[in-house]
Amino acid sequence: MTVPYTAEPWRIKVVEPIRIPTREERERAILTAGYNVSLLRSDEVYIDLYTDSGTNAMSDRQWAGMMIGDEAYAGSSSFYRLEAAVQRYYGYPHVIPVHQGRGAENILSRCLVRPGSHIPGNMYFTTTRAHQELNGGSFHDVIVSRAHDPSSEHPFKGDVDLDALERLIHKVGADTIPYVSVAATVNMAGGQPISMANLTALRELTAQHRIPVILDAARAVENAWFIQQHEPDWGEHSVAEILWQMCALTDGACMSAKKDSYANIGGWLAVRDPGLAEQARNLVVVYEGLHTYGGMAGRDMEAVARGIEESVQEDNIRARIQQVAYLGERLIQAGVPVVRPIGGHAVCLDAAAIMPAVPRDQFPAQTLAAALYLDSGTRGAERGVVSAGRDPVTGENRHPRLELVRLAIPRRVYTRSHLDVVADSVIRTAQHCQAVTTGLSFTHEPATLRFFQARFAPVPAGSADGVSGPYTALTAAQKG
Repeated sequence: MTVPYTAEPWRIKVVEPIRIPTREERERAILTAGYNVSLLRSDEVYIDLYTDSGTNAMSDRQWAGMMIGDEAYAGSSSFYRLEAAVQRYYGYPHVIPVHQGRGAENILSRCLVRPGSHIPGNMYFTTTRAHQELNGGSFHDVIVSRAHDPSSEHPFKGDVDLDALERLIHKVGADTIPYVSVAATVNMAGGQPISMANLTALRELTAQHRIPVILDAARAVENAWFIQQHEPDWGEHSVAEILWQMCALTDGACMSAKKDSYANIGGWLAVRDPGLAEQARNLVVVYEGLHTYGGMAGRDMEAVARGIEESVQEDNIRARIQQVAYLGERLIQAGVPVVRPIGGHAVCLDAAAIMPAVPRDQFPAQTLAAALYLDSGTRGAERGVVSAGRDPVTGENRHPRLELVRLAIPRRVYTRSHLDVVADSVIRTAQHCQAVTTGLSFTHEPATLRFFQARFAPVPAGSADGVSGPYTALTAAQKG
């Protein structure tokens, strides 16, 4: 396909200088970071696609709003503007501010999850599952099987497998399921959306068993765009209308405002049940801050409120999706294995296909992310065995079917020229990595969310020519 091109609906007013680290600087940096791009300093990175969370460019209206932020400890007027924006565009009556999305996950899990709880969802996310497990729950993946197939072109790979969910309900009992966790879009599947039809059917099923549905709304605007573009009967509806209807099918939402809402920090938990809202407010006071600031400064609440309004503007979301699709199409045309169709916030490289000879327990995606940084100074994020962590019962590495390097594109930050540099580097690195046979092993492994702070070392290849690991091999290939 050819990605339709519409010029960006904004012009550049302020620029931030960046530099390209030399090859020697990159080699020193990745060694110091223990081959974990998460531990690189930002000034050691050229094009940073590690995440689209909190890395977006705010608008002039958002910056202006920050100047009128009300920093009152109690009853901040900025909170009430944020509350009104959430109520208008997402439709939830009770809004509890938090410092970012994982703050909402923590509060929600402490309210609802107990030892022995079972939480089904359309694929796990790292921090969401961590909070569920820390409170004694077990996550169950009930996403459709096509979500685990990188080559499937199904437009709604974020859909819930309703039969699998119903089997789980009958197996464990509805009373052990505090809620169904629904991501829109699904981060770990490559930004894949859930359809309105599936969300409607999910609502009908859970209503029969009196099980709440909680939305991860961090990228729900992107999900609404895909529904508008690809689902029958929704093409004539605005993104804002679709977003409202998606939320109307759920009982609450956790929100990281660092994604769709363009903010650098902030988030909220919103629910319909007044009793749950009161419980959440009490816990927010303990873990985040007073219920009218929740860990955010007043200026940040102003930025989020204005970002919510901007996020549903058709021109903004169209340009955002087109930019991600442009990078994805360049890689597809070059034959690089990626998750298809291209999702909303990222292009995900299929590391298992790019490095087929590297064993899963030697972390192909972690290896590929480090190799990509070595090539061009581009930073992506591992989303495979390292991110999946260990099974809490067996202690063995979890092996998700997807072994990905995620290239998450910040909103309104990089130009097409930057993405061309990334595409050229990925194509070059993927070609070199086909011959790599060994990956990485842990030298330091944290107990929780290990991908953030783990350190690694190359696994020796043991070949007669003295090649000691993948990076020596890649360096020789790239310099040659």
